[in-house]
Amino acid sequence: MKNISLPIRFGLVTSAVLIAYFLVLALVDKHTNPAFSFFNALITGLGIYEAVRFKKIENFNSFSYAEGFKTAIITGAVATIVFTVFFLLYATEINSGFLHELLRTVNGGFNADIGMVTFVVAIMGFATTVVAALTVMQYFKKTGNVPQ
Repeated sequence: MKNISLPIRFGLVTSAVLIAYFLVLALVDKHTNPAFSFFNALITGLGIYEAVRFKKIENFNSFSYAEGFKTAIITGAVATIVFTVFFLLYATEINSGFLHELLRTVNGGFNADIGMVTFVVAIMGFATTVVAALTVMQYFKKTGNVPQ
């Protein structure tokens, strides 16, 4: 359990920042604009970066690419799951008109329900997690280059 406590903690903090960002957007009535969700990738990437950085500090001599990648995936998955649950609760319980307004803003003529939109939010979060994990691990991997 000690091996995954760090990514779970960072995943919870990352999800809290994602939720806070969403609620700040809701305060200024910009939460229905999908363009603002691109910043979610930066928040997730930063959370993953910090989790892997702390993992490398914690296990400097035994740190491996696989260990860092596992830390990154768990961090992003926890953040995605918690944010998706919040999104579902927000769209169904807190602001029941949110889904209609979101689909009107997208203006794609979609006939989607809350299940489909929540599924898309989860898939986007998991895709962002994989991309951010691969990107962050390029920074933390051990290089085989010979110094000049």
